[in-house]
Amino acid sequence: MHKIGIIICARYQNCGGGKCFRSARERTGGFSVYPHDKEVEIVGYSTCGGCPGGNIEYVPEEFIKNGCDVIHLATGLVVGYPPCPYIAQFKEFIESRYQLPVVIGTHPIPLKYRLVHDRLSHWKASGMHDLAPHLFLEDEATMTAYN
Repeated sequence: MHKIGIIICARYQNCGGGKCFRSARERTGGFSVYPHDKEVEIVGYSTCGGCPGGNIEYVPEEFIKNGCDVIHLATGLVVGYPPCPYIAQFKEFIESRYQLPVVIGTHPIPLKYRLVHDRLSHWKASGMHDLAPHLFLEDEATMTAYN
């Protein structure tokens, strides 16, 4: 079993997490890295604390107290506008400080966001394809289902 903590962008602090939890059940998006026969449990859900990510320093420690063994940085950090400029630093800090693997992404990228972002020059230069390759493998029907 994997026990997962999710960190979302503070811009979406009122998000109920429906797409993230659905994706965990369906093993889509960032959760596609886990086999369907491997159980996952969400043990923590918090915001980054707002730019530049003040909660990144202590939220993983709280997740660990609940048995967390992997952290997901939510898809909103990837396709919110603008995409999070600190996402690579968050990943590096958490992995270095807490020795926990970090997966970038939770739910699949909604198609309506993907179509817009694919036209943006800074999106191509952002390195998101390299940071979260699993988010770019979903088919159009799956991305549409997450619109």
